[in-house]
Amino acid sequence: MRADQIIIEPVLTEKSNLAREAEAKKYTFKVHMDANKFMIMDAIKELFNVKATKCNVMIMKGKPKFTRTKSGHIAGTTGDWKKAVVTLEKGQSIQAIEGV
Repeated sequence: MRADQIIIEPVLTEKSNLAREAEAKKYTFKVHMDANKFMIMDAIKELFNVKATKCNVMIMKGKPKFTRTKSGHIAGTTGDWKKAVVTLEKGQSIQAIEGV
């Protein structure tokens, strides 16, 4: 699997922005479901030229969604996805996400 297939997109929420701006640079990414910690850290190094010291991975369960139609209610869920929180070495940052 290539690095651009492993890292799907950055997660830019209020909580992830606070973690990114803190002293320990922690970046949150949506990653491929088959990727493990080592593959994610290698992909970060290849794509952004920074060294990751730590990587925490979790699977986020899909949320329930409901739709009303003429024939009644349709219940379903959004898809499950995998989230990775990557901690970088001191003094390093990812310029593409920082916007600088």
